[in-house]
Amino acid sequence: MFDNQMRRLKDVVFAPLGQVLGHIPPASFTLMALLLGLGTAVTLYFQLYLVAFLGWFFNRVFDALDGVVARQQGSQSDFGGYLDIVSDFVVYAVIPIGLVLGRPSATGFMLLAVLLACYYVNAASWIYLAAILEKRAIGAALQGEQTAVTMPVGLIGGTETIVFYALFILFPGWYLWLFALLAALVVLTIFQRLVWAYRRIR
Repeated sequence: MFDNQMRRLKDVVFAPLGQVLGHIPPASFTLMALLLGLGTAVTLYFQLYLVAFLGWFFNRVFDALDGVVARQQGSQSDFGGYLDIVSDFVVYAVIPIGLVLGRPSATGFMLLAVLLACYYVNAASWIYLAAILEKRAIGAALQGEQTAVTMPVGLIGGTETIVFYALFILFPGWYLWLFALLAALVVLTIFQRLVWAYRRIR
């Protein structure tokens, strides 16, 4: 919901650091973010929640830096955007898995399955919509977006996901309620995007 505003803020905040690290290939930051995300899932399994929170924080920092550095270098590429989104999806999947494996329960596994299923449908809803918008030349370039392809705005986007994952890690005893709430909001996002698409691309 706030992703477009946060991307602009991110560029301002990370611009100085991006200049210092400008000699490093952007894909290196993407891969480091992926490793940090995988490490966060492992630390959640071992219930090392403070370490996990630091891992999540630095995962987001490195994930921000890849785009900032690429834009400063003028080296943005379709493959870079593709690698970034695949990395993000891996991390978004393994962190709740690590959390549930570390605090296993029947309800936890059920809600994990529901949450990941909601992610699956949500990903299909926005990725295919993005493909249609790009095909019609009304995507990222026309909208002035900084992403490789357009990211149709929804109730739950990257910014909200970051907040929820921080809450998962900081309040693991509440993860069942947080999973249920996030899943419900993702379902609302799917329907929101469906209505938006029905009105605009029929």
